[in-house]
Amino acid sequence: MHVHLIAAGKFHDIDFARLELLKLLAEQPHIRTSVASDYADTASLAASDLLITYTCDLLPENDTQIAALDTFLRRGGRWLALHGTNAVLRFGQDGVVDTPDLVPAFSNLLGTRFGGHPPIAPFKVFVTRSDHPMTQGLRDFRVEDELYLTHRTGDIDILLHTAFTGQCDEFRDADWDEAQVPVLYERRVGAGSILYLTLGHCRGHYDLQPVADFWPHPQRCAWNYPIFHELLRRGIAWGHPARE
Repeated sequence: MHVHLIAAGKFHDIDFARLELLKLLAEQPHIRTSVASDYADTASLAASDLLITYTCDLLPENDTQIAALDTFLRRGGRWLALHGTNAVLRFGQDGVVDTPDLVPAFSNLLGTRFGGHPPIAPFKVFVTRSDHPMTQGLRDFRVEDELYLTHRTGDIDILLHTAFTGQCDEFRDADWDEAQVPVLYERRVGAGSILYLTLGHCRGHYDLQPVADFWPHPQRCAWNYPIFHELLRRGIAWGHPARE
């Protein structure tokens, strides 16, 4: 099994997330992994069974890279998209964060686009579907993380969800009233699928530069919870249909 891991972007401790994901992949002796910091290595993607992305504010740079993602999925590839994969952030002159849809073909492929999140705090995650390999045997759980609020850009099958009513004052898109916020969903594209898990924020002391020189309190959020590692392990297994 070949996995292509893209771990890169802004405002997160990407090095930490990359290392943790590589540790999980190394648990499986049949897996070989290529690692990239953008979507440019289309040859490694084409040779892969599973794509894993842990990114923030990182987009395909051209139509060729978007077409490679689409082709990968339509021929049966699987994509485990994590946390900020669908996030684009632009800081306004007033300090408020905009989340523009800069590459609609990319957000349409993913099925969601990041809109904002309230301050990090504990919230409850509910099992929406219990008959999927990702959720079989799981109970509802609580986790402290960024509660990602998203706009739908395509058909998705929600497997885990939460709810949120309130404001996200840091973001231009501030007011939300959502009875079912996707935490984990699957989206079919051709013969392949995207599995999107919004949990997994992490930040070290220096990851907000140049917005802030120093972040006083390193954050690990869902990475501190066994349930998150269980979901990641299941996502890796899901990436090879013969091993589900």
